Amino acid sequence: MFFIKFIITLALSITLLSCEQKKDDQIIMNKNKDNFKYQTEQFADLGILRYKIPGFNELSPKDKEFAYYLYEAALSGRDIVYDQNYKHNLEIRRTLETIVNSYKGDRNTDNFKNFMIYTKRVWFSNGIHHHYSSQKFKPEFSKEYFIELVKNSDSKNLPRRKNESADNFLKRIIPVIFDPGIASTKVNLTPGQDLIKTSAVNFYDGVNEKEVENFYNKQKIKNDPRPVWYGLNSKLIKTNGKVKEKKWMIDGMYSPAIEKIIYWLGKAASVAENDHQKAALNKLIDYYKTGDLKTWDEYNIMWSQDTTSETDIVNGFIEVYNDPLGIKGSYESIVSIKDKEATKRIAAIADQAQWFEDNSPIDKKFKKKNVVGISAKVITVVVECGDASPSTPIGINLPNSTWIRKEYGSKSVNLGNIVHAYNEAAAGDGSLEEFSYSPEEVELGKKYGTITDDLHTDMHEVIGHASGQILAGIGTPKETLKSYASTIEEARADLVSLYYLPDQKLVDIGVMPDKEAFKAEYNTYIRNGLLQQLRRIIPGDNIEESHMRNRLLISKWAYEKGEKDNVIEKKVKEGKTYFVINDYQKLRELFGQLLKEIQRITSEGDLSSAKNLVETYGVKVDSGLVKEVRERYAKLNIPAYKGFINPILKPVYKDGKIADVKIEYPDDFAKEMLYYAENYSFLPNNN
Repeated sequence: MFFIKFIITLALSITLLSCEQKKDDQIIMNKNKDNFKYQTEQFADLGILRYKIPGFNELSPKDKEFAYYLYEAALSGRDIVYDQNYKHNLEIRRTLETIVNSYKGDRNTDNFKNFMIYTKRVWFSNGIHHHYSSQKFKPEFSKEYFIELVKNSDSKNLPRRKNESADNFLKRIIPVIFDPGIASTKVNLTPGQDLIKTSAVNFYDGVNEKEVENFYNKQKIKNDPRPVWYGLNSKLIKTNGKVKEKKWMIDGMYSPAIEKIIYWLGKAASVAENDHQKAALNKLIDYYKTGDLKTWDEYNIMWSQDTTSETDIVNGFIEVYNDPLGIKGSYESIVSIKDKEATKRIAAIADQAQWFEDNSPIDKKFKKKNVVGISAKVITVVVECGDASPSTPIGINLPNSTWIRKEYGSKSVNLGNIVHAYNEAAAGDGSLEEFSYSPEEVELGKKYGTITDDLHTDMHEVIGHASGQILAGIGTPKETLKSYASTIEEARADLVSLYYLPDQKLVDIGVMPDKEAFKAEYNTYIRNGLLQQLRRIIPGDNIEESHMRNRLLISKWAYEKGEKDNVIEKKVKEGKTYFVINDYQKLRELFGQLLKEIQRITSEGDLSSAKNLVETYGVKVDSGLVKEVRERYAKLNIPAYKGFINPILKPVYKDGKIADVKIEYPDDFAKEMLYYAENYSFLPNNN
């Protein structure tokens, strides 16, 4: 729940420069002196970026070898997330790849170009549903053309079932791709509907929402102070009237891919940096072998306490955004090395965690008396996979288990080279000027935006998610707040950050340049929440994604509650809509008031209030404003979402052993996806 799954709005220009490293505004907006091509292509609503791995070549040969093994472990689980997202995704992806590899017809037609766009969208989203909106893609080519593609491609490589003819295969697969009524939404959060029956995710089969809740409620131990995350690593199915789990483990579901993950984790453990890291990796291997959730908790405790290792990995079934009930974890992995210099800033914030908790505007009974174990760092990503790729987070705060965070603490990280790549790709894109009301607002954004954007992420991850406590006897947010838990949690973390950005404390500890800088982030947040993020919405639709709901909730609530005092003013100039902050201090007070209420909702498990807040402020949007924002962005030719091509690591062998590891930076998205398909396809078509 704490894996920040928002794509950076293109109005933001984010870097990891400390306050002392500020440069001239124009240089910040236009620098790209290394001639590295950060954005390689653009299609549909997507932009494809690349990132560099600074510092990798300075690693010792052993540390490079260690990183390479973790890299292989990460990519070995790639098939899993496709299958988790929808039960037909793997056979659809492999059909598309067969066509790309072997189609004998004309590849220069508009139809084939549209087919390639569809294929790339499937690769980008790890399936046939949009990675952010959850809606199924509509192919911009006909069924008849698809049949032509299949029949003029290598039929022996089609993912047909045993003894299934090509014609029967087409009859089965065509409706899944083309019928808008089949699996229309990956994750449905609409109140009053059965969220399991109406969601396409492959976490459940034959069960309804009530049966899922009953199954896991029966497993829970009343008042258990250290509960496991029931259902995190399994598919729940009903056969012959009986509900049971299929665990994701060795000899269970996804075993062929998990065997590969274990193999490479074992190789990594043999060259780990230290004994603690080696023991943690072996514990993760035990978890994959047994599927035991207590072992998963033990691993997370060990992982969170490893604060000295230079190279690190996130690997497992972790984030629950893709489950409408917030139970099942999607596979994901991130391999990284520590950015020591940039870590100094984020560590300065973590060191003050208790001060932030003590001075929070929330009710005293919801405050932690002793904030423990918050470690924070900036990392350089080596590779990402699963639910973290191609669309990636920019910050992580793990583990997700509430009791582990309370007793042992958590790790907060900022993905430094990812943030840098986003910044480079967005430099000078014109969105700041387009959506700012005045030249002064633009100037403020250019002067401080790179720093305050960074600090907002840091405060969100390090302080926001780690703050507050749930009252004794109250279940976890996913249990009490149900489908609203993710939105409420992200709002809580954002509000902590927004409340403290103007505080003198950040100036005193040397992470904020002065008392005026925070205004740049306040402007950015309100612009994004009320305007810019609407480019991702189809006119007439509501907002479904939790992070977008969170941002709209906060911005819209503050706009409405501050209307009497004209705190935020809606202005129209030359037919364009703007939202202008007139009173920054009153806006901070409003953020504090909403934080107090949302912490109460979280701490008391108040589902009714959570539902009221989200449905009132975080879901519905003005279709006319959506249309306007989309038109304004269309003129700028900026994609609404961005994702990444990963670097490729290639080992160099000497006398049968790895002597070095070289980095390649591919610049062709399709070629990398085909490379992955050839080297990391371990699962059968249907699981």
